[in-house]
Amino acid sequence: MLKSALDCDEISVSYCTKIFVVAGARPNFMKVSPLFPELLRHPERFLPRLIHTGQHYDAEMSDVFFKELGLPLPDRSLGVGSGTHAEQTAKVMIEFEKACLEDEPDLVVVVGDVNSTLACAITAKKLCIRVAHVEAGLRSRDWTMPEEINCIVTDAVSDFLFTPSRDADRNLLQEGVAPERIHFVGNVMIDCLLTLLPKAAERNNPAAFGVEAGRYAILTLHRPSNVDDPDVFDGILDVLAELSQTLPIIWPIHPRSRKNLERFGLLGKIDNCAGLKLTAPIRYLDMLALNRQARLIITDSGGLQEEATVLRVPCVTLRHNTERPVTIEAGCNQLAGNEPEKIRAAIYSVLDGKGREIHPPELWDGHAAERIVDTLLAVYS
Repeated sequence: MLKSALDCDEISVSYCTKIFVVAGARPNFMKVSPLFPELLRHPERFLPRLIHTGQHYDAEMSDVFFKELGLPLPDRSLGVGSGTHAEQTAKVMIEFEKACLEDEPDLVVVVGDVNSTLACAITAKKLCIRVAHVEAGLRSRDWTMPEEINCIVTDAVSDFLFTPSRDADRNLLQEGVAPERIHFVGNVMIDCLLTLLPKAAERNNPAAFGVEAGRYAILTLHRPSNVDDPDVFDGILDVLAELSQTLPIIWPIHPRSRKNLERFGLLGKIDNCAGLKLTAPIRYLDMLALNRQARLIITDSGGLQEEATVLRVPCVTLRHNTERPVTIEAGCNQLAGNEPEKIRAAIYSVLDGKGREIHPPELWDGHAAERIVDTLLAVYS
């Protein structure tokens, strides 16, 4: 039975450790896809269970998606759905507590920085279940970003902090985290990328969009700071429309961005831009095939900054800060904010050949999941 909070330090370790591996959004599943099978390789030691909170669910989160990633279907789907940050977090906590009380896991593994990450970490900790945070220690220093809050709180309650880069270690140490809780293992998202890269290389996706390899840009754009203000969004679109005249742009458009294009009356601005190719969201394997052959990636996403770095494709990030400064140090990424002149300058510095040589960071080598499991094996022996 689960112990009370007064007995948290006395939890014993069972021989076959039951582990909940939690994912709430599509990027989370990409991060657990290398970790879950690695845990399964040790059936005498670990009993992993895949938990899908349902924070993100659409037609793409289907059997095909899990098959692409080499993941089994979730053992539990909590079916939380959308809502405000408070509503979503509360729903996850309620449903996840039920799962924990019923199945009594010994360890909960959470990944990334979404609402499900925070909710499941807090819920587990209050039930005196150990928590491991994969992708710990990342900091943008921007408290307007929900992800920043999620990550900081999750790190504060986690027993195992698995970091993707050395700067994440430094962040945690500066915050007073005990060194023995910090484990530098590398980037599990890159494990997923490197595993699927050979399959992606077999696909000639650029041709489907009428573009040539190395002669197009990829765009992702969804953050409120970029698409919720009509003037900011309009200014970004001006730059994109200009760029698309010389370099085609493939834009898998986020529902939030599409809604605001219509809401702000901005569709007319891009209707006649033949080089700006809007498309529905693209499956991971197809997106990877496009990213690897792009001339440039323009994004406000976090994970795409990492992917670009390993693929050695220059990246311009439409944000004023990043929790992944290691991508800048690696020579791949530039922060351009959301002012048109700065975005334009960053893009044309790449196209004019002024980019630096790109060197992927330490331990972004496809073996992060193995290092995580090795750490857990040493503890749960």
